[in-house]
Amino acid sequence: MIYDHIKNIGLYKGLTPALDLALEYIETVTPDVEVGSHPLDLGVKAVVSEGTTSLVNPKGYEAHRKYADVQLALVGTELIRCKPLPQVTETIPYDEAKDAARYADCPGADLVIGEGYFLVVFPEDAHEPGLAVDGICAPVKKVVMKVPVE
Repeated sequence: MIYDHIKNIGLYKGLTPALDLALEYIETVTPDVEVGSHPLDLGVKAVVSEGTTSLVNPKGYEAHRKYADVQLALVGTELIRCKPLPQVTETIPYDEAKDAARYADCPGADLVIGEGYFLVVFPEDAHEPGLAVDGICAPVKKVVMKVPVE
């Protein structure tokens, strides 16, 4: 997992060409980007969404096998709870079509994206997105870069 301010993004370049492409995208993306899926090169895609954060994510944690997620809030802030995969309990087995397994809600590291902070979660990182910061539900527009790891 990587959690840092976008001003330090250069520290993480050079790991893989696909991750470099995703990091370059989030450096330049603006809040007026259109909601939807935006395919890039190297199997990377940007998924832009709008919604409202919630006090509880009814789906709990998720983890992927084929993709790492690079997450950045473009408008507003969002809390994402993270925990190492071996420390969570699976509730819904891995679905290859969705590239996701689901895990029970439990305490973890609470990280806030927005205001320039981004998060990269790898297949070994269970993460629970969409949570309200300071218990206040609010609108958020975010981009999730799907970066192939295979």
